[in-house]
Amino acid sequence: MTQQETYLTEEGLGKIEAELEHLRAVRRQEVAQRIQKSKEIGGTVDNAEYDEAKNEQAFVEGRILTLEGMARNAVLIPGNAAPSKAVQLGSSVTVDTGKGKAQTYIIVGRVEADPSQGKISNESPVGKALIGLKSGGTATVKTPSGTVKLKVVRIK
Repeated sequence: MTQQETYLTEEGLGKIEAELEHLRAVRRQEVAQRIQKSKEIGGTVDNAEYDEAKNEQAFVEGRILTLEGMARNAVLIPGNAAPSKAVQLGSSVTVDTGKGKAQTYIIVGRVEADPSQGKISNESPVGKALIGLKSGGTATVKTPSGTVKLKVVRIK
């Protein structure tokens, strides 16, 4: 199975590496201790605590594999590159929504997307529509709340 590239800022990659280190160094040991303790108390048959600990172990190991894949396939988004004339990954773009209201987005990879913080994925409908536009360019985007026309006001 081919893994998809994971677009990350240096900050995002740092967070993934920190979570990975925590899972490997701390969580694995905690779960192993829970498994051992539950085996000592009641064996492995019909032991809900043991089953829960084994499920948690599977989750932790799965998360480790996911994070390792993300880190291995990471493509860093330059954070201090010269401003571009067109919207690209890492751009901070201010758009006019047509209702006299300006909205600023930072275009990031899907892993770091957090709309509540103004970070939208390059794979989202709005992100896809904005990529490549220059200042003054417009895009019409279908969103869950309806069709929106966005005009690029400023790119940083």
